[in-house]
Amino acid sequence: MNSRPIPDHSTAGAQSNAMSDSQCGRDKKTRVLVTGADGFVGRHLVPHLVAQGYSVIAASRAVTTFDNPDVTAVPLPDLSRLFDWQPLLDQCDAVVHLAGIAHKYAGDDFYDRVNHRATSALARAISRGATKHLVFISSIAAQSGSVADHELTEDDFPTPNNAYGRSKFAAEQAIRAAGISFTILRPVVIYGEGEKGNFKTVHRISRLPIPLPFGALSAQRSVLSIQNFNSAVAIALTNPRARGETFIVSDPTPVTVAELIARHRAGLGRRPWLMPVPEGWVKLSLQAIGQGAIWERIGQPLVAPPKKLLAIGWKPS
Repeated sequence: MNSRPIPDHSTAGAQSNAMSDSQCGRDKKTRVLVTGADGFVGRHLVPHLVAQGYSVIAASRAVTTFDNPDVTAVPLPDLSRLFDWQPLLDQCDAVVHLAGIAHKYAGDDFYDRVNHRATSALARAISRGATKHLVFISSIAAQSGSVADHELTEDDFPTPNNAYGRSKFAAEQAIRAAGISFTILRPVVIYGEGEKGNFKTVHRISRLPIPLPFGALSAQRSVLSIQNFNSAVAIALTNPRARGETFIVSDPTPVTVAELIARHRAGLGRRPWLMPVPEGWVKLSLQAIGQGAIWERIGQPLVAPPKKLLAIGWKPS
């Protein structure tokens, strides 16, 4: 005779129902594919989306571990080569495409292959399947060079002046031509923990225990906190008024480089210690050492207010 205990079906049934309900709850979460999840922006965006109730497929060349059951890390193929996007798209309901190259010395062709052609292939793959919303992270460089003599708006005719900006603008055009649901975001320079590029340089200089000759710099520049960037992506994923639109993304109030340095030094418990050296002297000094491009980014204006994004209900911190 079989002597196995008789199972308590009521308990097992309750456990089964509980597991089913729990699994159903997880399955109902919108699954967002985030490409470039291992970069500065991606490492901040992934946990933000999870906190907003999404399940995230974190795709990157160097697979990054996220200690969260709602994040699944997957490998991202080399964007400079053709590959099939469909296996990644099969896992998600929406896409935030961050992956690309910037801050690198590369030729036009390489920028075009990674930032434009790979994005174009992604958009075409989305067009062939079930409806998925694509949030494409472009750049203010797709709209303008590093200097602007007027406040930029999304209605301005795009005038990218380097390989990076041209590749991003070409990617935008490919997305619009694909006939899919999309939102294009054009962020200005982003700052936050792990930042790169110009902000990293400014903050590194700010930490030097010496006076700095930037006290007279008065040109205003639009900047963007990583927290405000994250919230802009969230509204692009959820707000119907964001569909089919392009948005500049920036903190509402522009700043000068002198204000940035003073603010950073205040955070370190230091006084600003900025000398009001005439702007012309700073410009000539930088040009004399072959750093004229730096002058454009610290001594010339680029103001790009997020008025259009604010008009659809975006609430930056």
